[in-house]
Amino acid sequence: MTYFPFRCRFATPAGLVFAALALGLGGCSSLDRASAKVAAVVNPYSIEIVQGNVVTREQLAALPKGAPRAQVQAILGTPLLMSPFHAQRWDYAFTIKRQGMAPQSRHVTVVFNGDRLESVEADTLPSEADFVGSLRPPVSLPPAKPLEASPETLAKYPAPTPVPARPVPVATGAVSYPPLEPAAK
Repeated sequence: MTYFPFRCRFATPAGLVFAALALGLGGCSSLDRASAKVAAVVNPYSIEIVQGNVVTREQLAALPKGAPRAQVQAILGTPLLMSPFHAQRWDYAFTIKRQGMAPQSRHVTVVFNGDRLESVEADTLPSEADFVGSLRPPVSLPPAKPLEASPETLAKYPAPTPVPARPVPVATGAVSYPPLEPAAK
């Protein structure tokens, strides 16, 4: 019989369970690192999120100073924020978040004096053409090859001959159709 000068803590069944648990949790940390690496490579699809009102430079240029609220709303649309605590102020906000692109955010504040437009505070706004161009990411396609065929290539494929039209038979005499409603009794 061999004599051990120290006593092993893991010799009991509870100690063996503790050792297995410690080894298992040690493996989890390496699994966590591996799953983090996989998650960094694989990007799940995220939907495009568009919120608010798009306001362009052309719309702001169309706003005359002193315009009534109804005209401002007709040009810019319904404001995103109409606070009951700031009845003389309308806020138009716009954000768009797309996968693979930097989020866009713009803010326009319209201030009224009574029922008339007094001032407009706005971020740098794009023109309509710039905004529409920013909606689709640029696609780089190779230039299309011209569709040309030499006379020798065209001679290989003769033009199809037209099929003469067949005359459609015309029914002569009376044609009877079934009644639309049942006969009255």
